Amino acid sequence: MIRTQIQLPDAVFERAKQVCRSREISMAELARRGIEELLAQYSETVGDKAWTLPSLEGVNIKPSLESLKDISCDDETDRGLPTR
Repeated sequence: MIRTQIQLPDAVFERAKQVCRSREISMAELARRGIEELLAQYSETVGDKAWTLPSLEGVNIKPSLESLKDISCDDETDRGLPTR
């Protein structure tokens, strides 16, 4: 088993502690059960296929390389990353 740490907002942590007390389970067990539940839901939709860009049939959108460069630079600035 792998040991890990997670960060939770205070309100979520308090709600989780209440659930743990009422069900007499540990926080680790609650986290495992929650992750297993989400993985069961996502495995039906994600699968093992590599992600590909969705295609829109009948739509002809071709952004210029320059506009894509501008968008990526804006995104880096928004996240506080050094711009190119």
